[in-house]
Amino acid sequence: MAQTLTLDTILSQRQKKMLGMGRVRDRRSCMVPTCIIINSIISSPRCCWQSLSSRETSFLISEESAPAKRFNLFLRRRLMFKKDEQSKDSIFFRDGVRQIDFVLSYVDDIKKEAELKAERRQVFEQNLRKTGLELEIEDKRNSEDGRTYFVKIHAPWDVLVTYAEVLGIKMPIKESDIPRDANIPLSYLAGPVKLPRNVKHPHPEYFTAQFTRHRQELFLIEDESSFFPSSARNRIVYYILSRCPFGIEEGKKRFGIERLLTSHTYSSAYPLHDGQYWKPSEPPNPVNERYTLRQNWARFSYFYKEQPLDLVRNYFGEKIGIYFVFLGYYTEMLTFAAVVGLACFIYGLLSMNDTSSSTEICDPQIGGQIIMCPLCDLVCDYWRLNTTCLASKVSHLFDNESTVFFAIFMGIWVTLFLEFWKQRQARLEYEWDLVDFEEEQQQLQLRPEFEAMCKHRKMNAVTKEMEPYMPLCSRIPWYFLSGATVTLWMALVIACMVAVIVYRLSVFATFASFMESEASLKHVKSFLTPQITTSLSGSCLNFMVILILNFFYEKISAWITKMEIPRTYQEYESSLTLKMFLFQFVNFYSSCFYVAFFKGKFVGYPGKYTYLFNVWRSEECDPGGCLIELTTQLTIIMTGKQIFGNVKEAIYPLVLNWWRRRKARTNSEKLYSRWEQDHDLETFGSLGLFYEYLETVIQFGFVTLFVASFPLAPLLALLNNIIEIRVDAWKLTTQYRRPVAAKAHSIGVWQDILYGMAVLSVATNAFIVAFTSDIIPRLVYYYAYSTDDTEPMKGYVNNSLSTFLIADFPNHTVPSEKRDFTTCRYRDYRYPPDHDQKYFHNMQYWHVLAAKMTFIIVMEHVVFLVKFLLAWMIPDVPKDVLERIKREKLMTIKILHDFELNKLKENLRTNYGEFSKQVMIEENKV
Repeated sequence: MAQTLTLDTILSQRQKKMLGMGRVRDRRSCMVPTCIIINSIISSPRCCWQSLSSRETSFLISEESAPAKRFNLFLRRRLMFKKDEQSKDSIFFRDGVRQIDFVLSYVDDIKKEAELKAERRQVFEQNLRKTGLELEIEDKRNSEDGRTYFVKIHAPWDVLVTYAEVLGIKMPIKESDIPRDANIPLSYLAGPVKLPRNVKHPHPEYFTAQFTRHRQELFLIEDESSFFPSSARNRIVYYILSRCPFGIEEGKKRFGIERLLTSHTYSSAYPLHDGQYWKPSEPPNPVNERYTLRQNWARFSYFYKEQPLDLVRNYFGEKIGIYFVFLGYYTEMLTFAAVVGLACFIYGLLSMNDTSSSTEICDPQIGGQIIMCPLCDLVCDYWRLNTTCLASKVSHLFDNESTVFFAIFMGIWVTLFLEFWKQRQARLEYEWDLVDFEEEQQQLQLRPEFEAMCKHRKMNAVTKEMEPYMPLCSRIPWYFLSGATVTLWMALVIACMVAVIVYRLSVFATFASFMESEASLKHVKSFLTPQITTSLSGSCLNFMVILILNFFYEKISAWITKMEIPRTYQEYESSLTLKMFLFQFVNFYSSCFYVAFFKGKFVGYPGKYTYLFNVWRSEECDPGGCLIELTTQLTIIMTGKQIFGNVKEAIYPLVLNWWRRRKARTNSEKLYSRWEQDHDLETFGSLGLFYEYLETVIQFGFVTLFVASFPLAPLLALLNNIIEIRVDAWKLTTQYRRPVAAKAHSIGVWQDILYGMAVLSVATNAFIVAFTSDIIPRLVYYYAYSTDDTEPMKGYVNNSLSTFLIADFPNHTVPSEKRDFTTCRYRDYRYPPDHDQKYFHNMQYWHVLAAKMTFIIVMEHVVFLVKFLLAWMIPDVPKDVLERIKREKLMTIKILHDFELNKLKENLRTNYGEFSKQVMIEENKV
């Protein structure tokens, strides 16, 4: 009977709680032998198991008599199996009713600070309970590794409604009567890329209003447990966690989960995924949106499908959602640029063998008879022009008449891209209820680190409340340190670029002499010249230097930004964005700027070359120009960065997650709980989205700034982005913990950066066409210096080369061997040796220079004029979106008005009834 009383005592404490699917109505129903109850639990675990904790169950089993030990062991194993089977996907507390909104984890610390950390946790959790949150702790004995404690947090209804009002969360008040999509002509052609409607739009559209506790009857509350989406719930809980105090240390109030994570008081804090990504949830768990996203979004076989953006927003929040909207829109717009760029490349490919310049260079009677001056001192020999035959043909692929057209087209394309993005953003603000969202709401949310460091307080002119304040004089030293550090690192990038240039100059001579002396390399000389070999090796070395510098600067810039103590999270991101973008702009683009605008421009001429540090002779361009070298540099850096980035994003979290699971007791994640599965995933981090934007903007620079030299850049970017979308979706859905949902109505400061790069791209492409390409000299020769009416470009190669007398070479630069020719040629427009002004620039040089400057001015003015016209003609907010916004505001005001009016009538009716009743009572008394 003692056993029965023990069980009865346990169950009597839970009479008013759920036992699986039902409730205990009569204590006498539990007055049965223990073994019968255990057997019923085993046969129907959903009925009773959720109401019993592991401690109670183990105690109950331990009451068995000695002869039943073997049977007890069997029951223990059976119960633990049922526990694992039931709880591995559960996102609820042990009662099976309260949903887990957030999870904290920590490990017992045996160091000196163990007591301090335990005290912090105790105070922190007590304060969380005071705010209304409900906590449930999983002992480390129940964890898979036997070391980790888990604190499960649930936000009850009262907490949700209170903080939903504080955060200004909009909730539905009536289903919208505005049609979602207009009938688009020929929309049936896009059928293969469309997603099922229930995936693309999982919920109907509603008219919404900011939630308020005192008007709960106004909102469409069918079920309190599912009224707030999981993204809103974890956002509310994180808001509380980030402001909850955990004690006073060193005379300062300490608060916020971020500080506890930094001090390793807690090891992690994260919201739960809905379930496992490879199968749907089983009742009573809600719909597994993670599985839906994995099936319809995070699969590489769906690369051609549209994205379920509403579902992404519902699951991850608006901030992550708008990133995928931008990336998808950017990829769509790249399609047009890629098609035009591919057409220009095909034109160059088809006309490669018909160009007069390449024909003359490859002709043994023309290019074979032209002796070129040595490309370096002493060790380099004279060479014949036709040895660059293949290089001249390849150069024509990217340096032809279509180059000018494509440069102008990209200047217009980037304008259309930015203007249509404004419209897409405005439509998104309406669809995602961000119309009245103001960034100032986030401005008022101070960073806990800022509040902790501030010793002064100041009246806020807007809120009229005292708030933490830090004088400018306290920040100035950190600002100086920050500026000096960024400048130092950019100077380091320039120094590394100069080092690569020195490498190219010193290695070129080695390559040239080696290839001349080795008879076995005669067969590869036609396509592997010293210029190409040096350019390829130098570009690869430069790319490796870029990655190394980038790795170290990321760590330093994040540390410096924290030391500046930014006031808000937005200020923190803006400061970090400025530092990272400036550095990466210089890091990734400096070598391209050098090849495009400096290489071969200040070389001098034979007998009077310019020298770097008075040691190395300046680099010269190929006789066909430096455009092919710029193309090589751009291709290696852009393609290498994209491949390295995608491999890193896919492999890095996969390896880390595998290693964490390998250290667990079992290798299969099918055997442990939902919160443990998420705990073993990689953290996305508060700056995870920042680096995604940075990567996209740097790629945008490659596509726009130097696109005149490489028309295939948009195509490469398009292919990369198609993969990038699925890689990002895959890693967020399967390899990362669920990020805390956050709101955003735009891409922020990145939009201003894109505008700046768009303006700069017009100038860079104009200068590339004018000074790096060979288009302008050819046009000048065609219209001013050609003497053959039937073949106007005949003789252009000979005209573009000047003559130098070998006898005029200084002794320390001329090759030692005697030659049977007296002159050599070099690329420039200078007078010949027999002229009064020998080796000075001739009149054609000034004509070509004037034509280049004229082209730059004309092209810039034409493109900017078209840009401004397009920006003026295309409205920022589409007309139909404006009408929908006005309609929704009108309906919302009407609904609110009717609600308040009905409420007032009910109050008046109630007050009148009470007044009449009171009068009757008084009359009866009389």
